Amino acid sequence: MAVPGVARDTLPSRQRQVMDAIKSFILERGLVAGDPMPTESELMEQLGISRNALREAIKALQALGFVEVRHGSGTYVGAVPTRVMQDGLAFRLQQSMRGSMREVRGLLQVREALEVGLASEVVRHYISNSTDQLRVIVDAMRAKAAAGEYFPDEDLAFHEALYRPLDNELVMDLLWVFWTTFHEIDPRLPGPHYTPADACAWHEGLLEALEHADVDLYRSRMRGHFDGVRIRLFRAEPVDHGEA
Repeated sequence: MAVPGVARDTLPSRQRQVMDAIKSFILERGLVAGDPMPTESELMEQLGISRNALREAIKALQALGFVEVRHGSGTYVGAVPTRVMQDGLAFRLQQSMRGSMREVRGLLQVREALEVGLASEVVRHYISNSTDQLRVIVDAMRAKAAAGEYFPDEDLAFHEALYRPLDNELVMDLLWVFWTTFHEIDPRLPGPHYTPADACAWHEGLLEALEHADVDLYRSRMRGHFDGVRIRLFRAEPVDHGEA
């Protein structure tokens, strides 16, 4: 399985190609997180690369979580952490905050599409399952809102409770990444901040729609749930005064 185009050390794209070759090797062999990788010598032979090229690629893949190097034990397939995605998005949003905030609006649109798109599945689940856990969370939100306090922990817990029954780990990972990233930049967004009472009302509305098994109402209220952020971003858009 020689890596095409990487026989010469002078190629500028060499490390990237070697990294891609190692990832392809993992996929082709059906290796999963925790499985041992072949020895260094075996990988060199399998991929047709030098020791230095392999070590540099492994070092880069380790930083990204694709592999795990255990000193004295060997190299293993890694479980790519969602933290990598979250850090990348956070960096892009921080850059966007200094300019047009296009990236911020884009991420909000993706998260809204995900949560609105899952409306039917969420409502279907709660038709035959109790909403008691959600009710407990909303009650905790209401108590904090009455004291004028925001409730980020309960907010995340509510959305996790919505989607965990769907048994989709990718949805849970994306939810955590999107929520955490927005939570980090929320205090710096322009425009008036929604109140704790506003936020509580949004979640109460979602719970009510679930208890009535009303998909259209739930979908509409999930869109409304994002209005607090959307309005602040809309007010940050530059005003077009037309041509002078």
